[in-house]
Amino acid sequence: MKNQIFVIVLATSLFYGCNQQEEQIHLVDANATPETKALLHNLHEMAGKHAMFGHQATLAYGYTWRGDSARSDVKDVTGSFPALYGWDIADFLPNPNRRNSSADSTRWVRNIGYVKEGHERGGVITYAWHMRNPATNSSFYDTTRAVHTIIPGGEKHEEYKQTLDIVADYFNEISPMPIIFRPYHEHNGDWFWWGKGLTTEEDYITLWRFTVEYLRDEKEVHNLLWAFSPDRSRIDMENFNEGYFYGYPGDEYVDIIGLDDYRDAGRADGDQTMAEKKRDFGISMANVAQIALDKGKISALTETGLEAIPDSVWWTEHLLPAMMSSDLSKRTTYVQVWRNATKRVENRDHYYAPYPGQVSAEDFIKFKETEFILFEDELPDLYSIQIKD
Repeated sequence: MKNQIFVIVLATSLFYGCNQQEEQIHLVDANATPETKALLHNLHEMAGKHAMFGHQATLAYGYTWRGDSARSDVKDVTGSFPALYGWDIADFLPNPNRRNSSADSTRWVRNIGYVKEGHERGGVITYAWHMRNPATNSSFYDTTRAVHTIIPGGEKHEEYKQTLDIVADYFNEISPMPIIFRPYHEHNGDWFWWGKGLTTEEDYITLWRFTVEYLRDEKEVHNLLWAFSPDRSRIDMENFNEGYFYGYPGDEYVDIIGLDDYRDAGRADGDQTMAEKKRDFGISMANVAQIALDKGKISALTETGLEAIPDSVWWTEHLLPAMMSSDLSKRTTYVQVWRNATKRVENRDHYYAPYPGQVSAEDFIKFKETEFILFEDELPDLYSIQIKD
């Protein structure tokens, strides 16, 4: 499949200025819905001026509650939902190991409801995919080799296509709503079955390209932006680009240059000081932004966070300064933190956004109030291209 180029004129910025310039934006799907093209256009416009804040599964549950989509721990603290909503294909995909298969249709309808609620308020939707190991039909953490079985020529290739058919039905049902799709993330690590050392780089690239082409060309799914997101912990800062491009499927198959980065977010591991971690956080974002600029794409911090946020000023003294540390790091168009697991269900403190009363809650409000960071209540219309005199 030849590279598809969607040419737009970046006219009056949604935020500042009125200079016009023509820019070629490489879009994986030249037949993308108008709303999807508009979202990509507006994310390019946003770069360097603002960054959206996102949170995984924010409507499904929080630290002390479940099942109330009118709530979000983010909204409970700040008064606004996040600008970007993170979900997972596993949230709705049927699970053959589930005893009550009738629950699958309920999950499907419930998750469509979640994404529609966020989109109708003007938010942005992104999906990852923690796919069950297809070789063993078990957890995504099962590292039994499997990629070679589902790519063309593999013994489970037809089963994989059947799974993609369900994914396509879901995405087409919510079309023309744009989705930022981030499959097979953190592939340069060794904790998922699609990871480095568990498959060859060639087979990983084949899997990515086949998935794009099957959904786009065979199933006519035209509301996806494709995000590529290796993990920072497996990238050497001295050879950042070399590490970043492991498994890169090619410019024709990627819309968003992303990075998952927990290493620099402030976890108390390794021999680095917090100041050194903050420095590397900003440098990592700048490096990703430079790659995106060179390729005519946008950059994003696609997954990050500090578990249980023990640092009371983490938002304004660690994350925000890293994002603002250079003109390049400021081109990070969104930052998404991971989910807030319900403690009474999972019996652990596994959360990445504060809840009311949490030690960093007041600092989180200050983070929201900065001009650079956008929550849902501050978003412009991202789904149309506004050209002003």
